[in-house]
Amino acid sequence: MVTGGEVDTSAARAVAETVTDPELPMLTLADLGVLRDVRPSGDGGVLVTITPTYSGCPALTEMRSDLQRKLNEAGFDDVRIRTELSPPWSSSWISERGRRKLAEHGIHPPDDSSAGAAGIPGTAGGPVPLTLEPPRRRVSCPRCGSTRTERTSEFSATACKALYRCLRCLEPFEYFKEI
Repeated sequence: MVTGGEVDTSAARAVAETVTDPELPMLTLADLGVLRDVRPSGDGGVLVTITPTYSGCPALTEMRSDLQRKLNEAGFDDVRIRTELSPPWSSSWISERGRRKLAEHGIHPPDDSSAGAAGIPGTAGGPVPLTLEPPRRRVSCPRCGSTRTERTSEFSATACKALYRCLRCLEPFEYFKEI
């Protein structure tokens, strides 16, 4: 939508914020923190900046396509999608709404607030303890809340999630990793 030569960036942002993640359809790209910026391109178009959860994200093409299609349908004819890898995406960019939605859908959200390096609680801003084993995450079950859980696989359907099983209710669940 261009009126009087000016792009309505608030309208473009509102449209972009409705685009859902192809792998986590309960979240929008804005909830996930992938949608970084929506601004005029300087020549009557819209420039949308996204940062994928990791540089090899297989959903990146679909995200770009969905943003382009939604904005075109809303009347924005000249849309450019820019992928920016610096700074790299961080799981701390997931909104509170996004974290709630992950939990509501049985995916444990990342624990960025207390995690430091490699997701180890209590190491934020301090030295990282050196161990010969991978760090153990304290992951609670999103269904029953128990912290008696075990990782069954470091990778789930996507590289940004791991598979866990609750030892109390015996339900499997996914964990969205801290990055």
